[in-house]
Amino acid sequence: MKKNFEKIKIIEDFALNIRKNILEMALAAGASSSHFGGALSITEIISVLFADQMKIKKDNPKHESRDRFILSKGHACLAYYAALSEVGYISKEELKTFEKDDSNLLGHPVINRDIGIDFSNGSLGMGLALGIGVALALKKRKKDINVYVVLGDGECNEGSVWEAAMAAPNFKLNNLYAIIDKNNFQQTGSNKDIMDNPNLKEKWSSFGWNTKEVDGHNINELLSFFEEGRTIDKPKALIANTIKGKGFSFSENNNDWHHSVLTKSLYEKGLQELIK
Repeated sequence: MKKNFEKIKIIEDFALNIRKNILEMALAAGASSSHFGGALSITEIISVLFADQMKIKKDNPKHESRDRFILSKGHACLAYYAALSEVGYISKEELKTFEKDDSNLLGHPVINRDIGIDFSNGSLGMGLALGIGVALALKKRKKDINVYVVLGDGECNEGSVWEAAMAAPNFKLNNLYAIIDKNNFQQTGSNKDIMDNPNLKEKWSSFGWNTKEVDGHNINELLSFFEEGRTIDKPKALIANTIKGKGFSFSENNNDWHHSVLTKSLYEKGLQELIK
């Protein structure tokens, strides 16, 4: 796809703001800590979706014709909340309530359509099946609405993911996108050490999905996948090769940041790295 530099710059700025907001929320969480690394690995993915690809209305999060988004790897909600703030559904002040008593912004998304959260998520392996139900219902209602599901590569150890993967082509769900965040880590270590799951592209293709593998931090490659997908009459799967903790020297490929406490000094270091 020919590069649209103006569009890419808008998405880059959106992603930069997401990373700033992730820092703010992680600091606000204090001793409650946060799932920092896995939110940063999906920052460009979620930026392309919310800043460009998804049909949403900034003045109406419950607009009937909106595309649907499901964060199956719900622990990465820092990026989700930050994106909802960038489109105007959550204020910057509310972001600072993350993980506080009585906050709408918990450590995993809880359905709240007033602020753009259409579905609760937390237990891994559930989101794709949920997405299939939503996509099928929309097709039966003859709605031109897409469903986007973001999964983790460690999450693909779950058998329920593959049951769902088998079902989507059977129901001819060409309105469904599965984006797999392949950052090569899960909660307690590397995928290779815990449950190696190589050749994800071939596996998803074998289940009948139109599958592509890209650099998950390359905005042009992400845009190409989604825009080409509009012409393909199958469910679409994207294997997005990413870096856990992307954007900060102290967290990149460091699985200690799967879930950890962000100190004031590291917060300041992170801000300086974003400015450079």
